[in-house]
Formats: sequence, structure tokens, C-alpha cells
Amino acid sequence: MSKLVTVFSFSGKTRAAAEKIAKEVGAEMFEITAKAPYTTADVNWRDENSRCIVEWKNANARPEVEVLPDLTGVDEIWIGYPIWCYIHPRIVNSFIEGLKLDGVKVHLFATSGMSGIEQSADELKKAYPEIEIVEAVRV
Repeated sequence: MSKLVTVFSFSGKTRAAAEKIAKEVGAEMFEITAKAPYTTADVNWRDENSRCIVEWKNANARPEVEVLPDLTGVDEIWIGYPIWCYIHPRIVNSFIEGLKLDGVKVHLFATSGMSGIEQSADELKKAYPEIEIVEAVRV
């Protein structure tokens, strides 16, 4: 039985949460990175032209992931991310779509200043009904 905690983090807050989860569940950690890294200007949710807002408005946006983890032997995975504008960053979709998650239990976790994870979890469950998402928590 192998476990993996994965995380997309811009500011480091979500990474810190992932490190705690990895230690708690005895899992290796993998950082999700974008091929075109996000800048501070990219995540300015007050700017209608910022990358996070443009991606938020386009549910089909799929920022390219730098590298995907090898899931050989992994039967449980945690996917962590910040909540941006009530949902997950679209790179989470890119990440999930690049993986083979058949038979893998998926746990979602997110960090957020105000928003819950419910909208994000609902959107991911609807987009990927074949994936067994067993929990979604805001940390």
C-alpha cells in the first residue's frame, strides 16, 4: 500500500499543509509545477486580465504541468491546491487528466482565506466521475 501527497502551491501555504499531511499519513510528497510558472501578477484576482482570472473564466483552460509523478504501486493520493475564486486552479485539471487514477483513492485538500472547498470538489467529481474522490477538506 503506497500513498502520495501532491500539491500545487504558489505562496507556500498549501505546501506547508501538504507537508503536514504527508508526515501524518506516512506518504511521499510530489510538487505540481506549471511548465510556465505563475507570477505574482498572474495570481492577482483583482485584475480581470490576470492569468488566474482568465483561467477561472475558461473551464477548459489546461495549463501544462512540468512533470507528472509515477503512480506505480500508489493506491491512495492526496491532491492539494489553493482555492482561487471559489474553485481550484485549472492546473489541477491538467494534473488529474495526465494521471491514471483507476483504483486509486483520491483525497482533495485546499487552503483558502475565505472560500470553502465544496464548489471545487463538486466540479471535480462531476468532471471525473470515474475517479474515487473519498474526501475533500479545507485545511
